[in-house]
Formats: sequence, C-alpha cells, structure tokens
Amino acid sequence: MKHLFTGIFITTSLALAPIFAKEIAPSDGDLAYGKRYPTHPDAPGKAFSKPFIDLAKSCTPAVVFIRAEGSSERGYDPNEMFNDEFFRHFFGGPRRAPGPQVSQGSGFIVSKDGHIMTNLHVVRGAKKLTVHLQDGSNRQVSATYVGGDPRTDIAIIKIDDAHGNNFPYLELGDSDGVEVGEWVVAIGNPFSLEASVSAGIISAKGRQGLQITDYEDFIQTDAAINPGNSGGPLIDLDKKVIGMNTAIVSQSGGYMGIGFAIPSNILINIKDQLVENGVVTRGFLGVSLQPIDPDLAEAFGSDSTQGALIVDVVDGSPAEKAGLKQGDIVVKMNGSPIKSPGQLRNDVVLLPPGTKVDLTVNRNGRMMNIPVTLGEFGANTLVSSKTASQHLGLTVDNLTNENLQQYRMSQDDKGVLVVNVEPGTPADTAGIKQGFLVMAVNHKKVHNVTDFNNALKDVKSGQKILLLVRQGDMMKFYTLKAK
Repeated sequence: MKHLFTGIFITTSLALAPIFAKEIAPSDGDLAYGKRYPTHPDAPGKAFSKPFIDLAKSCTPAVVFIRAEGSSERGYDPNEMFNDEFFRHFFGGPRRAPGPQVSQGSGFIVSKDGHIMTNLHVVRGAKKLTVHLQDGSNRQVSATYVGGDPRTDIAIIKIDDAHGNNFPYLELGDSDGVEVGEWVVAIGNPFSLEASVSAGIISAKGRQGLQITDYEDFIQTDAAINPGNSGGPLIDLDKKVIGMNTAIVSQSGGYMGIGFAIPSNILINIKDQLVENGVVTRGFLGVSLQPIDPDLAEAFGSDSTQGALIVDVVDGSPAEKAGLKQGDIVVKMNGSPIKSPGQLRNDVVLLPPGTKVDLTVNRNGRMMNIPVTLGEFGANTLVSSKTASQHLGLTVDNLTNENLQQYRMSQDDKGVLVVNVEPGTPADTAGIKQGFLVMAVNHKKVHNVTDFNNALKDVKSGQKILLLVRQGDMMKFYTLKAK
C-alpha cells in the first residue's frame, strides 16, 4: 500500500468515473415528531449566514467546470488508490483503462463575452476543452485556448462565440486590501462535485518560496480546497474575486486546512495581457538577489534585515546601465518599502517594459536614489526566460551560458533553443526535438525569447507557421499548422 506523505498539490482532478458509488440519503435533522419547524428569517443564524447565501446565489452562475481532453498535465486522480494492489485485493475497484489523458478543474467567467480564467495546469496541452456552465442552463459548450503564462500558472480560455455573448461574470477585486482574518468563500468543482461552496478566512498573505510557480505571492486560506478546485475563485464578502485557488498542502492529497490562491492583482495584470496579446511581457531589471540575515546586515552597514541584497548585475542590463552595483541593498521602489527579494522581483515583473522606477538603495551604509528604466524580460540573451507556445507545442529558451554549454553551441549562434516538445503537438508531429535551434519564424529572425513571442503574437488556430531550424550543422525549414 502506498505511504502517506506531506507535499503541495495542484488541485486538478483527473476523474474519469464517479467517486461515490452509494446514494447519500437526505438529512432528517430538521424533523421532530413528524413536523417541520421552519427557521425564522430573522433568526441570528440566518442573519449571520445571509452574506454567504447571497454570495453563493450571485457568484456560482459565473463559476464553470472545465474538462480538458488530451491534457499534457498530470493532476490528481481520485480513483488512483483503487489502482493499488492492496485496495483491489480487499475492496475491488476498476483498473485504469488506457486512453487519452483527461484533466478536470474549475474556472470563472471574467467578461460577458465568455472569457474564462483558470490555472494553466488545468488546460495545458488540451486538444479539446469543454465547459459545463452552472448558470441554470446546464449546458456543456466548447471553448478555445486564448493564452497562458507558465510562470504564474494562469490561463485564459473563451467560450465559442456561437454560444452567446452575455454570460454572468465575476469582477476582480484588490487583493492588496485583503486582511488576515477576513472571511472568504471558495467556489469550484472538487472531486467533480459541481458548484461546491466552502467558506473560511484569510490565514496569511505573501506566501513565497513554495516552489509552486516562478513568481509567488500566494494568499493562504483555510476555506476547503480539494482536487478539482484548481482555477476556481476565492471571493470576499463584497462578491469580488481576490484570488484563484491553485494548490494545497496535504498528507493525503485532500483538504487539510491549508490552501493557496494567486492574488487578484496578479490575475488582473496577466488577464489583460493574455486577452489583448495572447502572451505576457514583463519588466526586467537584471540583478540576482539574496535575502538579508543579521550578519549580512551588519557586514553591509544596514540596521535592518529587510530589503533585497544584489549579488550580481547582468551585463548590459537596465540595472548595469543605471549604475546599480553588487552589494547594494534595495530598500524601496517608488517610495514603497521592499521587504524581501521575492517582493522586489514580483513588483518588477508586474510592470510593463519601459517603465521608469526609482530605487532607494543602501550602499555601504549610505542611502541613495537610483532611477532605472526597466527592460523587457526575455530580451537579454544572457538570462533564462523559457516560454511555451501553445500553438506549436514547444518551449524555447534564450542561449544562456548554461544552455550553450549543455547543448554544445557557440557564442556566435543566434536564435532560441528548443528545451521541450509536448507529445502529439504540431512541433512533435513535424519532428522537432529538444536541442534544435529556432533561427526564424515566418521569415523573421529571432535572437531571443521576446523576438520569438512577437513573431507568434497574432497567430490564429489553423494558420501555417514556417520555422527555420538548425540541428547540429544542418539547417531545415519546417511547416507547422498552429493548434
């Protein structure tokens, strides 16, 4: 039998069959001596519950159940324990039949024309997306992939136009204004149980270092979140989305009182870019950072352990051009205190390229202000900035020194390196492999990840894409049909 272990789980459900085989009988707790005693609407319990009741009625119609067929992600499978020989021997249960991967999760509509936000791990690589509406129509409609951001695990899909353009939708609130202890509600589809509502409080803010996504600033909540809740909304009592439920800490894969949601202020930034462009661009500073302990604070002439210590400055980066140096401690950005390296990194990447920021740094005990104009993340070839193309099914990266060494390439090589190819995608079908160098897209030369993304920015499903690719000493054109 499998041992229990502690870990962080993304909360997708790969449920291909119902998990509850027996019928659940209705409760008779409100019956006494054969008579019903209705609760008075002004009773204290009803009065306390009313905000939650109103929220559930108002917000549930905009929450959807997503089925992604052919998904490349491996999520939680509630039938997995029945594949264990111990359980099959004593309890029976189905063996998993071979077939296409099916991922299930949640999402929520964010515009009346049917744009839906969810986690990228719910829909990544899917060949077919089906959305089950919970607006009373009980309709199952098809959806198309708009775009996704692997670094934050956020994706946008859209219900096909034929199904209308006046859907109920949720508004995104201000997650910075959320307070620890505040009541919140999670709505989603745990274990394929549609339109499930759970309540709890905000347990903590600014959770980082969980290794769930590249850019982390999670809201922690004790509202019940289980497999299948991924991509569903976390809502405050003003009926505004303040987070997207994404992961849980668990010993069993189920709810244990610790769940994590991506803050709405990150969702807003990513949503706007994905809807408008299909890709995400980020500000780029060009420094490596380290947290500060008491010994480092003393050594660098600081009386605080807050801030972000610069341990390296990238050649040719905005940081180098502005005059930032190794050993500088960034304590403020635009007048707002910087508490940690993670906060500075998140603040920078959420700003568009070209933004001018004022950094306050402690340099050997002396405070100084340094203005910096942010570059574009992915444009500096010395910095890794992997990006995945949903249309083509491949992931590329810049030719960093590490990549040049690993793939035995020359400093004179130009292009982006293929670091992953999803099975069954256009890139895989065409024969493109990990280690290939993409030099041009539709006759446009690409020198970095930014060039690659720009070349594919306006690509539509079904469009032919021409790639110039080099493998070793051989160059070849490939024609791919975008998904």
